[in-house]
Amino acid sequence: MDVAGFEFNGYSRGGPVFNHSDGVKGNLALGGDLQKFRLGNEGDNGIEVNFARTFEAGGVKWKVNYMPAKWGSGDIGTEQAYVEMSGLSFSPEAKFWAGQRRLRIQDVHIVDYFLMNYGDNQGAGVTDIPLGGAKLGVGVFTGDKFDSHLPSNVKAHRVNADISEINTNPGGKLRVLLTAVGGSGQVGGGSGSGISVSHNQSDFMVKGLSNALFLQTSRGHARIDGEFESIDGKGAGKTATRIADAINWQSGPFGGQALIAYQTNKADITGVQTKDFSLGGRGSYAFTKNFKGLAEVSTTTRKGTGPDQRLSKVTLAGALALNEDFWSRPELRLYVTKANWNQAAAVANAGSFGANGKTSRTLVGVQYEVWW
Repeated sequence: MDVAGFEFNGYSRGGPVFNHSDGVKGNLALGGDLQKFRLGNEGDNGIEVNFARTFEAGGVKWKVNYMPAKWGSGDIGTEQAYVEMSGLSFSPEAKFWAGQRRLRIQDVHIVDYFLMNYGDNQGAGVTDIPLGGAKLGVGVFTGDKFDSHLPSNVKAHRVNADISEINTNPGGKLRVLLTAVGGSGQVGGGSGSGISVSHNQSDFMVKGLSNALFLQTSRGHARIDGEFESIDGKGAGKTATRIADAINWQSGPFGGQALIAYQTNKADITGVQTKDFSLGGRGSYAFTKNFKGLAEVSTTTRKGTGPDQRLSKVTLAGALALNEDFWSRPELRLYVTKANWNQAAAVANAGSFGANGKTSRTLVGVQYEVWW
């Protein structure tokens, strides 16, 4: 909502899980970034609300933005708090900002993960600098946040460069995110670097189908998505690589999203390596304008020092929604989730869903999801 320069938007999800007996209400995943297929598996409730006020003075546009959030039993925290200015005579399109700002570039909704993302810390920067048909964003960050600070003997800083809107072919756009990290007091040294490349293609092969391909790598204390990796002075960095591909479609009443991904992580100090594979998708079919059937099926594996872990999940749901589109929200769902995993996964997750050697679980619940 935007009324006379005032913006109000946000996101929330929540609802009861009826048949849990040991406190496990979701979060069934092996630990990889892209392994929590979320339908009927969120495991949390929360809300974040964004307030912004835009005004103009002296021909320059100013924006003040604040976003509080509360998730689960935690305290209310600050997700965003920053000031932005634009319309400057020497670069009217550029937007200069300072504070704590989300700079989330692109996610895969069905696993609730932003594969490219360089905000969330205290910093300053500029976005939307014209660059020969493309756009450039640059950000400089510390390791602090509004609600938390690094220990006094630990320092971290990060520089990101985001080049977007690179036209490659009809309907295709390339994006490149570069990351460089430095600091002191970190385990294994404070440096790190990363590069992420994404290609988004509209009308991929057929009309109504879009495709997003990601190629990413990082090392040290740079995280593969573009943020910091383990900068509290207690954790070591790592080397990571990822290839992921996601498709989205809407054809009449039938819509959905699917993902295939492979990621490796190797700890800098111990050399321990994990290899994570994810394959899954969610489809929706609108039986009427306001009622949809949902189905999500996934399989994931994690390979490491011990036996291979495997987890598979299927969720069926009926949903009330505003219209037939896959992305229509608010959505109110009644779901049934069935998940199975092998003994290796049970042992690795003995403190949560694998307790007492359990290798399967059924969840039944009602969930709402809304953004505005």
